[in-house]
Amino acid sequence: MQSDNPTAAILVIGDEILSGRTQDSNSHHLAGVLTAIGIDLREVRVVADDTAAIVAALKALDRSLGGAWDIVFTSGGIGPTHDDITADAVAAAFGVDLVINDDARAVLARHWADRGVEITPNRLRMARIPVGATLIDNAVSAAPGFSIGGTHVMAGVPSVFRAMVDWLVPRLPTGRPPVSETIEVMRPESDVADELLEVARAYPSLSLGSYPFRGPRGFGTNLVIRGLDGDAVARAVADLRRALGIAA
Repeated sequence: MQSDNPTAAILVIGDEILSGRTQDSNSHHLAGVLTAIGIDLREVRVVADDTAAIVAALKALDRSLGGAWDIVFTSGGIGPTHDDITADAVAAAFGVDLVINDDARAVLARHWADRGVEITPNRLRMARIPVGATLIDNAVSAAPGFSIGGTHVMAGVPSVFRAMVDWLVPRLPTGRPPVSETIEVMRPESDVADELLEVARAYPSLSLGSYPFRGPRGFGTNLVIRGLDGDAVARAVADLRRALGIAA
């Protein structure tokens, strides 16, 4: 699908994801949010809690570091424990110092004071922000994320991640959301592949895909046509229906 929309990647960070202990739901949630606002998600990558791996991934993904995409969203590794090294790795990738940020400390201090919680060195780890970064608000637990270059660094806890995304989305560059139409056929993919290919060749600006399923009526295929031009999508849908002998 041809597009001038901003492009994005999601970098999921955490040994617990790679081990299978924790299932990642953040990338699925963010993918839907980005589609709705016209940001084209091009890549999702998962790396371990390893500084070199995180730095290498950021340099490959963030265009401001010579990478491939306009925007990078990270999930995980900004908590209070020794294995929360995302902030350290991001600072290293951008070649800046990691310091206790005064605004982040003030936000956390107010949050802890309201709850009678003591400020400790471990808790203050969550106020460490790369120099030059701006804060991402956290309405759930106060500990902020941050943005630097084209990278937005957010928590791994799903409720906190979603709160940070909600705060961040109005501040992001947006594009044109795609139009998507689905044709359900009770036929296997192999039986509709030729017709799908014919229509795909006729509409190179659109994205056409086939997704098999098994339901109460047996095996079938969802044929999905997506694009930024709603009229072109409608024409392609009509052409594919005709090719398959399906009434409108």
